[in-house]
Amino acid sequence: MPEQPLSICMVTTFYPPHFFGGDGMHVYRLSNELARRGHKVTVVHSVTAYALLGPGPARGVFPNEPGVTLRPLQTARGRLDPLATYLTGRPLLNGSQLREALDGSYDITHFHNVSLVGGAGVLSYGSGLKLYTMNEHWLVCPMHVLWKQNREPCRKPECLRCTLSFRRPPQLWRYTGLLERELNNVDLFLSPSRFTIDAHRERGFTRPITHLPYFLPTSDAPGGDATSKLPTERPYFLVVGRLERLKGVQKLLERFRDYDGADLVIAGDGAYGDELRQQAAGMRNVHFLGRLHPSELGPLYRDAIALLVPSVGFEVFGIVILEAFAQGTPAIVHDLGALPEVIADSNGGIAYSTDAELLDAMERLRTDPALRGELGENGRKAWLERWSEEPHMEGYLAAIAAARQTAR
Repeated sequence: MPEQPLSICMVTTFYPPHFFGGDGMHVYRLSNELARRGHKVTVVHSVTAYALLGPGPARGVFPNEPGVTLRPLQTARGRLDPLATYLTGRPLLNGSQLREALDGSYDITHFHNVSLVGGAGVLSYGSGLKLYTMNEHWLVCPMHVLWKQNREPCRKPECLRCTLSFRRPPQLWRYTGLLERELNNVDLFLSPSRFTIDAHRERGFTRPITHLPYFLPTSDAPGGDATSKLPTERPYFLVVGRLERLKGVQKLLERFRDYDGADLVIAGDGAYGDELRQQAAGMRNVHFLGRLHPSELGPLYRDAIALLVPSVGFEVFGIVILEAFAQGTPAIVHDLGALPEVIADSNGGIAYSTDAELLDAMERLRTDPALRGELGENGRKAWLERWSEEPHMEGYLAAIAAARQTAR
């Protein structure tokens, strides 16, 4: 029996091309996959918040399906809007614009990263069944990422001191009960990983959470010209993502200073990029490509020995692993957060804990093409079976149906 078309409103701070990383791409892929299946999707996002945090104008073309309607939020107040939301936890200055944007008769209102598009207060807006996806740890962490004092994974929260260490003003609203009250408006919480569910539980989040992993549509598997961006003729390992301290690339550079078996290619940029380039000065086996459009990444994944994901913070999933799997390339990931979960569920790579284990994994895949091929094929099969559009849409719509029954 065909699906009954739904009217869905996505509420998110960032949406391509006004985005930085995986959370924006997930909303983009989900919105367009729903539209391809006949659902009507409206995306409310904050261009102003991107302008506040972004290094410059948005780049790249991200076409949307005809069934996707964008409602970008921009006001004459400029940066004051997201700053007021950050400080008060409410859509203090853009509330009327948000209410107008969300004032449709939606079957579903789906909240994502709402930190600067309305904060906790926006959870009372919208209509229909209300969903919230834990694309980050914002519900239990003012800094979103459980990265303590910008230096280590957060295992024992000290939120006020941590916020000040990031040179940000404290969010006093978090001590008022506002968030807990507004969470009562949400019917269904979704988490990309089992790790993220556990992390919320450990920090006092008691509401039911449904596990629904991220996905990479088969139509979005990175393609491109195999010769377009290859920076070296030597064998290489690949890093893809935003360059921030918690992503751990600085640790890789330390290893590659004395490693001559292959090069390191880094696709991405961010606030930590300049410092990483300085650290790599004089290292002829390290190549920085800057930020690339997803459509340009295919050949880089395909020809790499492996994708390296060295995050030293708690990732909620790791979409780049799926992008590597789609090209039949295995991943070597730090055994932290949700990253090893993806490897365990796929047998598509190797998780490491120490520097010695990292180097051993790199050498195993560099010197054993058969092992690289076996793990890469395992990853590709697991992507199709677990993390492509069909299993995700089945899980998404089933979770909605179950939540509707509970809400009656």
